[in-house]
Amino acid sequence: MREIRRRTGVVGAFPDGNSAIDLAAAKLRHIVGTRWSTKRYLNMELLRQRNAMIA
Repeated sequence: MREIRRRTGVVGAFPDGNSAIDLAAAKLRHIVGTRWSTKRYLNMELLRQRNAMIA
């Protein structure tokens, strides 16, 4: 969000809604292409083991 706010400040205003969506999509593509997209915040294997113990 910080990057989008920064770029919005430089541009001032977008000519149309598609321009704003293009900027957000470009940022998401960047995130997917970096190590941020490989982080796992929850280990699903631990949940599977817990469910197996309960069942």
